[in-house]
Amino acid sequence: MRIFHLQAAGVTELQDLPQQPPAQGFVWISCTRATLQARLADVQRTLQALTGQQLVDLHVSDLLNAQLPSRYDYTSQYDLLVFRRLAAAQATAPEAPAAPASPAVRRSGPPVLRHIDTSPVGFALFDQVLLSVHPGDCTVRDAYAARLLAAMPTDLREGRLSPSPGARIPASPSDLMLRVVNLIVDGFLDLRRELSRQLDHWQTELLRPRTRFSNWSALLDARLALHELDDVCEDQRAAIQDWIDALETWPAPEGAAALRELDLLKVRSRDVLEHIERVVHHVRRLEQSTETVVQMHFSVQSNRTNDIMRTLTVLTAVFLPLNLIAGIFGMNFEFIPLVHKQDGFWWAMASMALIAVGLTAFFWNKRYMARTAKD
Repeated sequence: MRIFHLQAAGVTELQDLPQQPPAQGFVWISCTRATLQARLADVQRTLQALTGQQLVDLHVSDLLNAQLPSRYDYTSQYDLLVFRRLAAAQATAPEAPAAPASPAVRRSGPPVLRHIDTSPVGFALFDQVLLSVHPGDCTVRDAYAARLLAAMPTDLREGRLSPSPGARIPASPSDLMLRVVNLIVDGFLDLRRELSRQLDHWQTELLRPRTRFSNWSALLDARLALHELDDVCEDQRAAIQDWIDALETWPAPEGAAALRELDLLKVRSRDVLEHIERVVHHVRRLEQSTETVVQMHFSVQSNRTNDIMRTLTVLTAVFLPLNLIAGIFGMNFEFIPLVHKQDGFWWAMASMALIAVGLTAFFWNKRYMARTAKD
C-alpha cells in the first residue's frame, strides 16, 4: 500500500493511513486487491475519517473481483470506475484471487498474441480522496508515482518536495484518476503497433502462392484474441462514456479557476475516450484485414488449383487423339492399313507428332496454357 498527499505545493508520500482530512489538496491511497482484502477494515475507517463515508459492500466486492469488466457506477458520496488494463507478461508477486479465476489460455501464433490478457484496476473517487485498487503485478501505479516524485525534486533548505518548473500536479482526485487511466490506455496504443507488425508477417506468409500454410489453429487463436481485445476496449469506452455523461451533470462551480478545472477535466476525459476509440478502430481494422487476407489466401490457392487443372486438361486433350491412334493400331485384326508396310510405324509417329504440335499451338493461341498470375 502506498499513500500520497498531493497539493499545489508538492507531493508527499505518507507512511501510514491519515486519520484526518488534509487542510489542502487530497490523498491518494493505492493498494493491491490482496492488501485491500486484508486491510479492508483499516481502509474503511480511514475513508470514514477523511470523507465521512465508507465504501458500499457491493462496490467492495467489485473492487476485489479480478474478473469484473470495465464499468462505471456512482453514489451520492463517491464515484466508482473499474478499468481493465493489460496484464503483465509475468507477475512479480502472487496474488490471492478474491473470485474464482478462469484458467489461463495458452495461445499459439505470434508472441504478442500470447500476452493479450487484462486485469481490472478500480478507482473509488471522493472529494478529497482517491482510492485505487490494482492487481498484484500492476506497474501502472508505480510508474505514475515515480513520475510524480521525479517531478518533485527535494528542496533541502526547506525540507520538503517542491514542484519543478513546468510540472503540473493533479488538481483533484478526478484529474489524477484520468491521468492513471490515460497511462493504462497508452499501453493499448503501444500494443497495436506490435500487433500490426506481427500480423503483417502472417499476412505476407498467407499471400505467398507456394506457401502451404498449415498453422490454422494459431490463426484461430489470433482472431479470438483480437475479438477479446475488441470486447475489452468496448467495455472501456462504455465506462468512460458513462463517466463523461456523469461529468455533464455536475453543478457549475463558482469561480473562474474552479470552472476552468472542470473544463480541463472534461477535455481530459474526452481525450481518454478518443484514445480508446483509436484502439477500437485499429483492432477492428486488424480483424477485417486478417479476414480479408484469409479470403485472399484461399482465392490465390483456388487460382493456382485452376491453373494446374487447366494444364492437366490441356495435356489430356493433346494426348487423347494420340491414345486413340495407338489404340487403333493395337487392335488384333489381321488386315490394318500401314501395319504390314515397312514405313508404317514412321507414318503413325509423324501423324501423332503433327497432331500433338497442332493441338499445342491451338491451345497456346487460345491462351489455355498461359499463366494467369506470377508465383
